[in-house]
Amino acid sequence: MAFRGTAKKAAVLLAACALAAATAACAHAGELVELTFSGGRAELELNESASARDLLTMLPLTLTFEDYNSTEKIAYPPRKLSTKGAPASYDPSKGDFALYAPWGNLVIFYNDFTDSPGLVPLGRVKSGLGKLAAMNGRFAATLKAVK
Repeated sequence: MAFRGTAKKAAVLLAACALAAATAACAHAGELVELTFSGGRAELELNESASARDLLTMLPLTLTFEDYNSTEKIAYPPRKLSTKGAPASYDPSKGDFALYAPWGNLVIFYNDFTDSPGLVPLGRVKSGLGKLAAMNGRFAATLKAVK
């Protein structure tokens, strides 16, 4: 009987540890960040990837964005982000926030694009994509965590 009680306690303890680990691993899932620029603001929701967690460690950041290929706005963070566990490629949609690992730049897609090797999803734009897409030329924007 003592063994059964010990096994039951061990099983409960193991389940509690697994839940705690899962909670810690997902601590950044759904993390909101805000991008402010002269034309307005955009709110982005980050995913739980190592790349997104690495980006969070750099915030707040003031970046210079520019248009690329009439499809996306790009900016270069001060250092390359981690790509640990990143997919080999990604097929982005309008509103996706990503890292283009070969160049080290952040990408916000305001139009759909094709599957691209080296593209790492970071999250999605929740609001403000139209204002961001309307920005012309190079412009400064500040990316910060939303409390």
